[in-house]
Amino acid sequence: MPSSEQLVRQLDPATTVLLTVECQEGVVGHRSALPELAAEARASGALLRVARLVDRAHGAGVQVVHAVAERRPDGRGSGRNARLFRAAGRLPVQQHTGTDAVRVAEPVEVADEDLVVRRLHGLSPLAGTDVDALLRNLGCRTLVVTGVSANVAIPNAVFDAVNLGYTVVVPADAIAGVPADYTPAMIRNTLALVATITTAEDVLACWQRPGGR
Repeated sequence: MPSSEQLVRQLDPATTVLLTVECQEGVVGHRSALPELAAEARASGALLRVARLVDRAHGAGVQVVHAVAERRPDGRGSGRNARLFRAAGRLPVQQHTGTDAVRVAEPVEVADEDLVVRRLHGLSPLAGTDVDALLRNLGCRTLVVTGVSANVAIPNAVFDAVNLGYTVVVPADAIAGVPADYTPAMIRNTLALVATITTAEDVLACWQRPGGR
């Protein structure tokens, strides 16, 4: 775990962006296409902690970016080159553009100043999207990664961000995956090697004072 001084330096509101990954109704909502993942995100408290981080970020002047995964009803532009994609296409709830499934889920609130970035393909919110360019235009140096899932999208986001030169901070209790014991194993054996691992409370403490761009 980093020292409080190190974390405060990394989480300077002027150069930090909070990223929520797939915190959308069709993934973590009550009518999720992935009910086991949705249940874990809520039962673990991870989704509530994401909401608290977003709320505090709004007050502290930290830019928030919501990364949403979706697909067109006709499937154009979406991949079928992985088992996960093919299975998703058969689920009873589809992440179709313009539907409630791709709306950011409660209790996470989207403010007017937030950016919502939608992707039609791939496993990562950074690869093949506008996120990297947006982060650079915002002057981002540290990316706080939250959301789901610890199985696929979260590690992809962390690796891509590190490869692009960002410092990554992961609040370990603000991400979720299935089964429940997989998430701490992923954090301990993989994410801890490339990112700063902390807790939501420690991030909240760093953003106590009012800030703003």
